[in-house]
Amino acid sequence: MTSSIQTINTKSPARDPATTLIRINEVIAMVGLARPTIYKLMQRPDCNFPLPVKLSNSNARGAPVAWVLSEVQAWTRSRIEARDQVAA
Repeated sequence: MTSSIQTINTKSPARDPATTLIRINEVIAMVGLARPTIYKLMQRPDCNFPLPVKLSNSNARGAPVAWVLSEVQAWTRSRIEARDQVAA
């Protein structure tokens, strides 16, 4: 008698980086910068650091925000490319 073993995918489904929102702690981990530095970069247009998406209609300080994963990844890639251009 042959038994069939069914494989169950326990991994979470793949996330689309263009529509995945990440919170500040994940942004900090990805870019290696502190929270105040990230907020300073967002105020400087020449840095092109991605702006967050508001998660509620609140305008209060501390209202929940998140960043688009693909935008943070693109900013990180641009920093790597800038390094490579200087090194070349």
